[in-house]
Amino acid sequence: MSVKVIHLPVMLREVVMLLKPVSGGVYVDATAGLGGHAEEILRHIGNGRLLGIDRDEEALDMAMKRIPDSRLTLKKGKFSDISRLTAEAGISEVDGILLDLGTSMFHLKTAERGFSFFSEEPLDMRMDREQEITAAYIVNKYPEKEISRILWEYGEEKLSRKIARSVIDYRAEKKIDTCAELSDIVYRVYRKRGKHHPATKTFQALRIAVNDELNELRKGLNEAAGILKSGGRLCVISYHSLEDRIVKNFIRDGHKQGGLRMLTKKPMAPSDEEVRFNPSARSAKLRGAEKI
Repeated sequence: MSVKVIHLPVMLREVVMLLKPVSGGVYVDATAGLGGHAEEILRHIGNGRLLGIDRDEEALDMAMKRIPDSRLTLKKGKFSDISRLTAEAGISEVDGILLDLGTSMFHLKTAERGFSFFSEEPLDMRMDREQEITAAYIVNKYPEKEISRILWEYGEEKLSRKIARSVIDYRAEKKIDTCAELSDIVYRVYRKRGKHHPATKTFQALRIAVNDELNELRKGLNEAAGILKSGGRLCVISYHSLEDRIVKNFIRDGHKQGGLRMLTKKPMAPSDEEVRFNPSARSAKLRGAEKI
């Protein structure tokens, strides 16, 4: 597999401003990916330490080659296991944690990972390729009602029932193998293309289901708050309303209960300049909290 990916970490300036990394501090990039944010955090921590976590071994291998730095430790794992992973790295508490919940360009540009609408490669969508459930398994094996539920709950797809019915009809004749096949099924339900590709919400919903992203987020936020030291900061970048609602409610509840101080009453958004340069950042929302 060979793929050239341009590293464009989202809202980099705003993340640094909110996270406030300091010299000698200990930090966790819990969605390290190719290391775009990690590389910038390292510039601010002097002789400090940074633990990078990601579910994707390929991405971590690329990050390790890109950033040969003794202050950086990279570990494969889910951010819902952040307390165990930090303990394994010899870290008990940290000064700051970053979660960037977006799908990386690495996944979108690597056809065989099955995230792209137009790919003729297998419909996969696994962040961790060692897990069993794929998007293809869901659309070929799950009952119509469950597919409709996934599209409605995780994609907020208003045509979820029609799309689920079309999936069932198609697979009765032929197994759905590729991203392009599924994309075409959805396209034919919509019959026209709007501002965004008709399959956008369907692909989002399947990706969330395959990787159990919303449950991972809920667990990860609780784990993250548990290992922050007093004054430590949590920064989260989300990309759709389902994620943002979970993050907003978590910070709000922590603020009410007295464990967290809300740093962003309203989420920060990328600048117009960044969106022009990196259109995939357009839906990003950054929220932050400080542990009391």
